[in-house]
Amino acid sequence: MSDEMLPSNDWNDHQRPPSTISASPALIAHLSSLGLPPATRSALTQSLIPSILQGISDIAKALRNSQQVSLAGTANSFGDDQLNVDVVAEDLVRIALARCPCVVTASSEEDPVERPVVASPSSSSSSSSTAQKEEEEEEEEAAAKEQYTIAFDPLDGSSIIAPNWTVGTIIGIWDGPSALSQSPGAKQIAAVLGVYGPRTTAIVAVRVPGAAEPSACFEVGLGDGGVRECEIVRPRVRLADVGGGVKTRYFAPANLRAAAEDPKYMALVAHYIQNKYTLRYSGGLVPDVVHALVKGHGIYLSPVTGASKAKLRRLYELCPLALVVECAGGRAVDPRDGSDVLERAVENCDERGGLVCGTAEEVELVRKMLL
Repeated sequence: MSDEMLPSNDWNDHQRPPSTISASPALIAHLSSLGLPPATRSALTQSLIPSILQGISDIAKALRNSQQVSLAGTANSFGDDQLNVDVVAEDLVRIALARCPCVVTASSEEDPVERPVVASPSSSSSSSSTAQKEEEEEEEEAAAKEQYTIAFDPLDGSSIIAPNWTVGTIIGIWDGPSALSQSPGAKQIAAVLGVYGPRTTAIVAVRVPGAAEPSACFEVGLGDGGVRECEIVRPRVRLADVGGGVKTRYFAPANLRAAAEDPKYMALVAHYIQNKYTLRYSGGLVPDVVHALVKGHGIYLSPVTGASKAKLRRLYELCPLALVVECAGGRAVDPRDGSDVLERAVENCDERGGLVCGTAEEVELVRKMLL
């Protein structure tokens, strides 16, 4: 990747021409079918979710053209070394958010401070059409009624990107100007998982109070045309009950070295082997969880022991993933005490934890065997 592709980290200095996102009729129709209150959620469905999906498509294009994956020479605030692709993915998500006046605050794993989001400059110039001006005025009016905070991990799985394995983007959408000290179960109202593999797809979860659908989870496919040509791959993503005729059971044991320190974890892994579960583990959080969502069954485990500390950040990874899994009918719990991930507020950006998520019955089995 050439040096000119590497962006500045001073997000407020970005002055870009506005980009009107025209989503595909299939996406607009599906979002409309969720029955979200139009008076209070039009910006979410017409601007924010389509813009995020376009950002995911743009990241996919950048990754396809990034033949050299290398250290960027910088580290994020947590001390993690940044790759050139981490920096570019961060910038592309920020560009997507700057299109949306309803987004007032954002933070990420690469820049873990909630900062104001400066919207792209208005295009209400003499060259703008009347229809375009009216559309922009409607967007601004909707944004005045809606305020969202975004917490995201721009490129999760960067440790496996050099061998060209599937990686992803994790995005949580929160009501209001901050995600901190808020109830994740009530205030995180949507999440998106972007998946960069042989195809570019995204899992979208929405749980908005007052909606006709209490919760929704669906999958879209993003080709070279981005959100303008995106397809609804699965209108309803759902984890099946184990007792409902599941033919193949899957398990993804992250932090497997912890089994050498924790006899209970070792016994759990042995249980999966003895009962002929199929191993599906890549080392990428997004693809491993999405595998279960697509197959309709699976359990992902990332336990915490005295020697194997928690690595997953609650704000940028655990909360968005938990919302997606819950909207698909599954569960996501903290392996230290068995509590639901979305029960407890996030008080600071560096809070970390373990994760057990997947089919509800499988999660309950893990709670019994580990706790």
